[in-house]
Amino acid sequence: MLNYTTIRILFAAAFCLSLVFHFMNGPVAWWIWGMMGVCFIALLAWGASDISLSFFTPVHNRAVTQEKQVALSFDDGPSPAITPQILDILLEHQVPGAFFCIGQRAAQAPELLKRVHEEGHVIGNHSFSHAFWFDMYGTSRMLAELKQADTAIATAIGHQPKLFRPPYGVTNPNLAKAIRKGGYESIGWSIRSLDTVARDGKLLLQRVLRNVRPGDVFLFHDTCAITVQILPELIESLRNKGFEIVRVDKLLNVKAYA
Repeated sequence: MLNYTTIRILFAAAFCLSLVFHFMNGPVAWWIWGMMGVCFIALLAWGASDISLSFFTPVHNRAVTQEKQVALSFDDGPSPAITPQILDILLEHQVPGAFFCIGQRAAQAPELLKRVHEEGHVIGNHSFSHAFWFDMYGTSRMLAELKQADTAIATAIGHQPKLFRPPYGVTNPNLAKAIRKGGYESIGWSIRSLDTVARDGKLLLQRVLRNVRPGDVFLFHDTCAITVQILPELIESLRNKGFEIVRVDKLLNVKAYA
């Protein structure tokens, strides 16, 4: 299994073997050690940026199931402009969703967060600030951010979230420790909509529906007008394909709240 522990062991073993060869059979070319270092760094960068690998920490990206069930998730809200429109659509179609909220936005819109909860959707932690440099923080600062977001969410809905989605989908050793210390379940995705950069609703809809499989978790953002535009047709298309849309905690069989 490709993960941080396995890679460190493999590269440590390769380095030790090269040292043995160096001292017993003559010098090892400098570029060999250089290439080993480059490959190690490249693998770490790949593991950090691709949440589907569960490289630094276990992540639930999709369910292993034959049942035709999928889940919808929305990041970066709550947004006073967009989230209510998404909630209206979900309510009209009787579809549950998962909302991974930025703590400071939750603190600014507690009534909106209450509505999300009262209408049967699950709320997860998406850090407090979603800062650009979040991934450079130390473990203590990361955990403080997660706890601060927990407080904002719990103040609004009376429940402390256990589900956490890493900002930008990036993981690293510091975040892995923070997740473990905080007792969170990391939630990823298997279908990334890229709605934050999409400009054509039809193309966006075609892309996310192209290879839907049982157990898929969709990633959208309740900050994007284009998501509101395509959501009714997405729901209808999924149902026409025989899929049931369920809450992500049910799909992944994880506990939503502490």
